Amino acid sequence: MSAAGAGPTLVLVIAVGVLVATGVTLLLERSLSRILLGVILLGNGVNLLILLAGRSGVAPVVGTAPTGEMSDALPQAMVLTAVVITFGLTAFLLAVAYRSWHLSGDDEVQDDLEDRQVVRLAERNEVSTADFGGEGPDNDPEQVDPGPALRRLRRRGDQR
Repeated sequence: MSAAGAGPTLVLVIAVGVLVATGVTLLLERSLSRILLGVILLGNGVNLLILLAGRSGVAPVVGTAPTGEMSDALPQAMVLTAVVITFGLTAFLLAVAYRSWHLSGDDEVQDDLEDRQVVRLAERNEVSTADFGGEGPDNDPEQVDPGPALRRLRRRGDQR
């Protein structure tokens, strides 16, 4: 904050922009360690932005100063909550990256065969009928039960 308490300085606003832009750029990478760093930078940038939104002044303790001169305590409480949430998400992503490194020796997120097929079918505007799980159509837990849709059709009187 500036010395006069008028608002955030240009340096802090630029710091928020750099942190958020770098965090978003790192989130778009395929490496889990870069995604982790992106989450950390994005969280810190947003926390700084929330703090800049608050009013500067003396400590918000009743009876120590006039109400107009007290700082706003809400952004500080929001940042404290955001820090805890960011820490939990960071710990989770760190565990996922460690597990990926332990299993495959690499922390890069790979494409799935089914994802590639979905992209190809979407480009051709088709629907997939292949079952890559090997369970067969009767034992596949990923298949959707068409029962409710048929019941809705029968309620309307459109019987097959």
